[in-house]
Amino acid sequence: MKLISWNVNGLRAVMKKNFLEYLDIEKPDILCLQETKCTPEDVEQLWPAHYTAYWNSAQKKGYSGTAIFTKERPIKVVPHVNIEEHDKEGRVITAEYAGFFLVNVYTPNSKRELERLPYRQVWDKDFLAYLKKLEKKKPVIFCGDLNVAHTEIDLANPKANVRNHGFTIEERNGFSAFVKAGFVDTFREFEKGGGHYSWWSPMGGARARNVGWRLDYFLISQALRPQLKGAFIRPAVTGSDHCPVGIELK
Repeated sequence: MKLISWNVNGLRAVMKKNFLEYLDIEKPDILCLQETKCTPEDVEQLWPAHYTAYWNSAQKKGYSGTAIFTKERPIKVVPHVNIEEHDKEGRVITAEYAGFFLVNVYTPNSKRELERLPYRQVWDKDFLAYLKKLEKKKPVIFCGDLNVAHTEIDLANPKANVRNHGFTIEERNGFSAFVKAGFVDTFREFEKGGGHYSWWSPMGGARARNVGWRLDYFLISQALRPQLKGAFIRPAVTGSDHCPVGIELK
């Protein structure tokens, strides 16, 4: 089973580029999208028929949003974490399958002046509690743009970014809390070195020079580790400032 996560930075925009061609080549069993910036009415008629689409669009038009496209229909889909202050921006959608919960998340950005960092810390705490509540029923896979580079090897210029959004100690501690709670960073199970990124600034030729950040992840419950065959990043896939990331399960 192949699962893919991609922050498309506007689904309508990426569909005019290489999106359907990429989908045809990759052939994921489940595709999780973040920052869709649209409603199903905007694009669903263009979607390949063998996928069923589930959406969580933000209340604010053209903003945020998540979606899951899946070949196998889930048992149940829930488009919220049931906390009012978190549920207006379309940031989480959860699909329950026979063997696991799949949570697709677009974590709030702390913003350039860190004005949203206090909210982000609340989010991280509440989101972890949500994951652990699900895990009491069955194992959890969660994926998406977590808007943080966890360690120094997860971005090209760590020293220059110590207090910048996406690499503050508060955000990094939020990610560490997932690991301490037992979730496995799948990519790091297979690749211990640096230079592997999933987001690049659109300015200054950053992508061509591979001056990037690893902001997109798949984490899994320890119980699923024996089923994990591989984890990967697709930096050659363009169309967004992020590239797809994925895992394969037995």
